[in-house]
Amino acid sequence: MDEQRIARLLEHPAIWRGRSAARLETLPSGFAALDEALPGGGWPRTGLIEILLARFGSGELSLLLPALAALTRAASARWCVWVAPPLMPFAPALVAQGVVLDRIAVVGGTRPLWALEQVLRSGACDAALAWSRQIRPRDIRRLQLAAERGRTLGVLFRPLRAARESSPALMRLGVQAAGSGACVTLLKGRGARGVVRLRSLSP
Repeated sequence: MDEQRIARLLEHPAIWRGRSAARLETLPSGFAALDEALPGGGWPRTGLIEILLARFGSGELSLLLPALAALTRAASARWCVWVAPPLMPFAPALVAQGVVLDRIAVVGGTRPLWALEQVLRSGACDAALAWSRQIRPRDIRRLQLAAERGRTLGVLFRPLRAARESSPALMRLGVQAAGSGACVTLLKGRGARGVVRLRSLSP
């Protein structure tokens, strides 16, 4: 295998080379302090991340709204899909944050993880979000592979207690409310470690 082919192979986002990790295409989070701590300076454009919370429906979307607004406003915007959210999205609040509603789809049903996998691998989405209280590591691995195949950012919200479990997700963050902001603990990521305190969840 010649050097050029090896170099192209090492650029794949699924390959980790320790401190000299392959370049990761990212999307700014909208929070400068968080971007400084995240690998590549933002959310990965492709792959599955986990956001661990004390309670669903406690404002977790605020952390993603700037990125979702940027994705939906792009000229080449694909879909942003929410799978089985615990609360129905409030359209006026999304619009106020700059999200284009025509690029948002909400999927319900009794098999949310199956739906999330299909959405991720479809290639029709920029981002797909889902909430799950219990999930097996092998299912997380399937979601990670589906996100890579569809070149989609997958976001899986899980309870904070899941931090005790291992996960094949690309990145994991623990988020806890702190006044009008949040305390974000970077639990897993290529070179990401530490705690970020966001004074406000408004960018």
